[in-house]
Amino acid sequence: MKEDYRLRIYARYATGFQDAPETFDSAAAARWGKAYDHYFRGWLPANKHAAVLEVACGGGRLLHLLMSRGYERVTGVDISPEQVTLSRQVIPDVVQANAIEYLENHPTAYDLIVGLDIIEHFDKAEALRFLDACFASLRPSGRLILQTPNADSPWGTVHRYNDFTHELGFNPNAIGRLLKLVGFSRVDARELGPVPFGYSVASTLRAVLWQLIRVSLKFWNIVETGHPGSGVFTRIFVVSATK
Repeated sequence: MKEDYRLRIYARYATGFQDAPETFDSAAAARWGKAYDHYFRGWLPANKHAAVLEVACGGGRLLHLLMSRGYERVTGVDISPEQVTLSRQVIPDVVQANAIEYLENHPTAYDLIVGLDIIEHFDKAEALRFLDACFASLRPSGRLILQTPNADSPWGTVHRYNDFTHELGFNPNAIGRLLKLVGFSRVDARELGPVPFGYSVASTLRAVLWQLIRVSLKFWNIVETGHPGSGVFTRIFVVSATK
């Protein structure tokens, strides 16, 4: 059974598949979080008392970001015991549970739900059930943020097939239509490319070069199809939607 193979892997997911350390690295998390300040710009709640849930919280880097930005009511959920142990070094409120079941048991509970690198681990029926559960678990005007490998990227298959538990691949169009199907609106997809300002000189230079590459990818699409495509070409992307 599929559930059996996933549980076998998730039992040792942090050490066996993520090469995670036993001790949470706050310095590395801070560097990672600086980039996500850019990727999530305008998406995080203005109210620091907002109820925030991270599903598949992994090693705790996003929890660290949220905590360091002053959010007071943050909860994490992960099915992997190793990941939960790591995340509890960041905040105590981390639950070991199936993310879908947890969401279904917490209706209208959160102002923000974030799921980085989770939806691609579900099959099609589970993915729809997951999105339905996210919608039901959000309060009115609540926001969902997801991160997933990008099928529109020439390198998208690197991450699509980099994990044995990945079941699905998405591009901005596919996930956007699913989000609208379950009731979400104001869908916005963004690249996870080099940060143009405020991160490092190297990142700024890479951001300039990346824009040149993006132009060539749009040109490729126009020549082949007559359309520039989604405009989101990084191998991983983030998408936001509101209830």
